[in-house]
Amino acid sequence: MNIPTNLKHKPVIVSENYGNVDGHYAYNTDAQGLSLGLAQWNDRGKVDISAKVWRHTGGKWSRQSEELPLHRVLDLAILVCRTSQHFRDAYRFEKLYDPENPTLDRVGLQGDAMTVAVCTDNERIDEDIQLFSQALTEDGELIGERLSTLARILREMGY
Repeated sequence: MNIPTNLKHKPVIVSENYGNVDGHYAYNTDAQGLSLGLAQWNDRGKVDISAKVWRHTGGKWSRQSEELPLHRVLDLAILVCRTSQHFRDAYRFEKLYDPENPTLDRVGLQGDAMTVAVCTDNERIDEDIQLFSQALTEDGELIGERLSTLARILREMGY
């Protein structure tokens, strides 16, 4: 199924078989494609690149498709990596984190730092963090494969 090219997001690089590799949802997902292209919010004279997840209901392309600027995609990847790193050793904490110091990291970006922290405002954090940890463990192979691939590609690029 070809990603539409007549909408505001203008695809340049596409993965039109994403539905076959969408994690646990592979072959049974509405996320049918990924694209990198010209952002739908571009103003005259200003061009941004965005990433888009294309959702298809089975009958038509969905308005619930998501578009993100590339830096946010990478910021999410950083968040996933730091989160995975924390949970490798989280068993050392009774609650899987230190309630006295819920900040896991401060990642330097653009002269400031992105804070990575446990959401202590969540009134059910003790229960939810257990469920999150369990799901992260169960998805370890799936996530690990993607992190290994990302690490390999980054090394190939010289990072």
